[in-house]
Order: sequence, then C-alpha cells, then structure tokens
Amino acid sequence: MYQVKRSSARLILREITVEDVDAVFAIYGSQEATEHLSFEPRTRAQVGEIVARSVASAAAEPRTEYALIVVERSTEDPVGFGRVALDPHQQRGATFGFALRPDVWGVGYGLETVQLLLGFGFDELGLHRIWGARSPLNVASARTMAAAGMTEEGTIREHILKAGQWRDSVVHSMLDSEWATIAPVSS
Repeated sequence: MYQVKRSSARLILREITVEDVDAVFAIYGSQEATEHLSFEPRTRAQVGEIVARSVASAAAEPRTEYALIVVERSTEDPVGFGRVALDPHQQRGATFGFALRPDVWGVGYGLETVQLLLGFGFDELGLHRIWGARSPLNVASARTMAAAGMTEEGTIREHILKAGQWRDSVVHSMLDSEWATIAPVSS
C-alpha cells in the first residue's frame, strides 16, 4: 500500500489510522465545524465507521480515495482532515475536501492544507484537474481556495440536501499546468 506523507512549514499530511477517530470526531462531531459541510454533525460511532471505511479504502487496488489527517508539525496534534477522491468520470481528475478544528481557524492552516492536498494530487498522483465545492456562505473557504490559486468555476444549484433544505455549492478547481507555475516547496 502506498503511504501518503507530505509536509509544509507547519503541517504534516498523513494517512488516517484507527487511532484518529477522536481527531476526526473533533471536526465531524462539531456543530461549528460542520456548519458549511454537506452533512450534520456525526456521532462518535458514525465517525468510527467513517474512519474504518477510510482505512480499508487505503488498501483497495486500485486505490481511488485518500483520507488524510492534518497534523501540526511542532506538537504532532491532529488539527484537520483532508480527502482526495479520484473521479471515475474524468480522466486524471479528482475531487478534494478539507476541514479543520474550529480552534485552529484563522492562522493559515487552511491554505497550507489545500496546498498539501493539491501538491499530493498533482505531484504524486499525476492528476490533471482537482476540484472542490463549498457552501456559498463559507467565505473563509472561498478566500482559502483563491489564495491557493484555484479558480472559482461556478455554482451547482441545489446540490446538497442538509437539514431538510437544498443548498447550492460553489465549485473551485485547479489544473496541473496552473499548479506547475505556483507550486510551493514541500517535503
């Protein structure tokens, strides 16, 4: 199995393990953290099932999903979650997503996380296009993806059903040729 591990100045992006249930629950179980995500807060049991599926998917051949934990380098504290999923309907394409614990918002970890995920997809998986969607109200995510060099492509109308209400999604993407001109140095 291919083991993912990338790092930036302050963060490490690594494979998820069963020991990461509490770290993911700190995000997926939080009303604040899931406000703009596509689902309501999860229970710890639900998060345990998600993590177990993610760990199992890492062993799939061919591998199509990469569920990754974002860890502070200095403390080794898990602070976020990222995902890259190959798109079976697009050659060399993938979707991505990320979420951080609310207590680490506002310090630039979102940008570093997006850069790590894009770098992984382009540099290691050889992807041509990576895209992600956000809630129209998630201004912080819009700023983060713009700062990473992603292009806002448009809106998918009534894309997500959450709490009984349809919600649009705003799509951002990047191409490998764009990444090649701005790629930050990572290890």
